[in-house]
Amino acid sequence: MNNHIILISGLSGSGKTVALRALEDSGFFSMDNLPVPFALEIISRLIARGEHKIAVTLDARSGEDITQLPLTLSKLKENNWQAHFIFLDASDNDLIRRFSETRRPHPLSDGTLSILECISTERELLSGISDIGYRIDTTQITPNALRSRIKNYLNIDNNQLTLFFESFGFKHGIPQDADFVFDVRCIPNPFYDPKLRPQTGQDKDVIDFLENDLLAQKMFSDISHFIHNWTHAFIKDNRSTLTIAIGCTGGQHRSVYLADKLKNHFKTNFSVQVIHRELT
Repeated sequence: MNNHIILISGLSGSGKTVALRALEDSGFFSMDNLPVPFALEIISRLIARGEHKIAVTLDARSGEDITQLPLTLSKLKENNWQAHFIFLDASDNDLIRRFSETRRPHPLSDGTLSILECISTERELLSGISDIGYRIDTTQITPNALRSRIKNYLNIDNNQLTLFFESFGFKHGIPQDADFVFDVRCIPNPFYDPKLRPQTGQDKDVIDFLENDLLAQKMFSDISHFIHNWTHAFIKDNRSTLTIAIGCTGGQHRSVYLADKLKNHFKTNFSVQVIHRELT
């Protein structure tokens, strides 16, 4: 049986507990706040006793030891175990709001630092690991949507580049976890057709409208060619995931249509996932 290990880290308040519980619900043995220096030994012991699906969180409470995490991840993979790393982030304002709502102190609080100062200190501690795995910005994501993202992530093929196509609305902010962002607001907007306005890019009338628009088809062709031309370079660089964000004004019509069309186009040759941020 394959050993499947998920390591989770990120900013306090970004959703690590939600992610860990989602994995636990999917049959993973879960451990919270595992000290990084002991992670490899503890995971090895769990596997030796028969645990084959393990999820752990590791965070800034490990202090400078958190910098050992890339080495830990590398050693897990050397054992031919399927090991993945997820990093959760969120905007400062959202993190401050979440701590205010829960009235819980920040884990790095010593009684003298403000929440913002704690967040800044934590960002600095985690700066060396934030880009080594699959990064999720939870600023605009509900707990249920995050659970769905995590469970979708479990379908990733460890030996294949996974493409995440994420639709979004610029008026709600650009996804911070995107590797590439494409602005498709220049395409004719179905919003201005009263019949199409309440629909989404997944409805037949909107799809037909955009399928028959030359500019929309040219945009699809250019984006798909760009991705085709660069995926090999990312695979060669040992990247396991690539997030391509497609943005229109509200994230309801054009970006949704193109994200779905790109997913269908690439699903034959790659592992693909689609995320419609504004439809969740």
